[in-house]
Amino acid sequence: MLSRILVMVAGLVTIAFGIWHFFVPKAWNWYSYVDAAAPELIIAVRAINVFFSLSLVLFGLMNIFLAFGNRSGKYSHVVVLSATCVLWLVRVIFQIIHPQGSASPTLQYGMLSVFIAVFLCYFVSLGLVVLNKSFV
Repeated sequence: MLSRILVMVAGLVTIAFGIWHFFVPKAWNWYSYVDAAAPELIIAVRAINVFFSLSLVLFGLMNIFLAFGNRSGKYSHVVVLSATCVLWLVRVIFQIIHPQGSASPTLQYGMLSVFIAVFLCYFVSLGLVVLNKSFV
């Protein structure tokens, strides 16, 4: 049961982060930093952001569906949780090496804290699934 709760929390945060990221370019005026003579760059940035945002939403949904569904096996849980752990671990590392939100320590360390918490939720859940303590 603990594993499902952890996946639900982390999955909802992942989905929310993905949905929020759809609006980041406009909120932070990303395209003002791109030369107007390079419209293909704007298109590329937009495409990458949509792909990234949608991927977060889908990973969050997949994890929740696998945790609460009754038609998947241990292998599928381990594969998706492992991939999600790697993604969030990389995000934690990037936040440590090249922090975003550095204009505000509260934002910078708040983001780092959330990223670590989400990673740990998925990682602990993965450990519980591997040790047969949850899901299947």
